This record gives sequence, C-alpha cells and structure tokens, in this order.
Amino acid sequence: MESTGRVVGLGMEILNQSNYRLWKSCMESYLVSEDLWDVVGGNNTTPPRGNAATPEATKEWTRKNAKAEFALKRSISSSIFEHVSRCTSASSIWQALDQLFNKKNEAKLQLLENELANAKQGESSISEFFYQGKEPML
Repeated sequence: MESTGRVVGLGMEILNQSNYRLWKSCMESYLVSEDLWDVVGGNNTTPPRGNAATPEATKEWTRKNAKAEFALKRSISSSIFEHVSRCTSASSIWQALDQLFNKKNEAKLQLLENELANAKQGESSISEFFYQGKEPML
C-alpha cells in the first residue's frame, strides 16, 4: 500500500480523499475481471451456509474473499486504511468505503447554500446581478 501514486500491478491510482468515483469504477472493473465481484458486491458476499457450505465451496469463497480484500486494502491510502482496518470481509470494506465517501454532510450543505444565497457581485446579490437588464423570455 502506498500513500499516494499508483497501485503496483493494477495500473490505477491509490484511493485518496478526492478520487473515490474514479477509483470505485476502476476497482469494480478489476474485481469483475478477476472473478471476485461476487464476494464484494454480488450474490456471494457471505460464506456459504447450509447445504451449500461444502468444504470446497467454503474454501473457494474464503480464497476469493481474501484476494478481493487484498486488492482493496492495497489500493487505498494509509489515511483511509484506518476506516476499514476492522472490516472482516471484502464486502464490508466496500460498504465502509461507500459510506465514508457518499455520506451527506447536511450541515456543510446548508452552510454552502447560505453562502451562495448571501453572495454578492458588487452591490447586488447574485440573483439580482444575473437578472439585471435581462428581458423576460417568452
């Protein structure tokens, strides 16, 4: 794992605070191409249970999950790793990263909306500035 730069062997950038969408798209493509997506975001995100839990199926799931976990962990920056260090499966890592980068910060959003509403261009508010001298469109 590197703190910045590219993931050795994958040819993609390390996940950092600003490139989640690009990283997610590339990582999902990589996991699909390596036949690992089922254990991350597909139909087999948990180990086999019941009649399906044969020793061979359990071993296969464990192997695929470990490979997917390794790919995910080695492709994130050290500062982000702390957010997934306690995850117990590739699927839980994927979910933790999704929650981390897709959470909505309502307070920050409200602050930005207030700043935009109060912004000025010269002596006019932004909305007054844009509407000055414009004739209504029919």
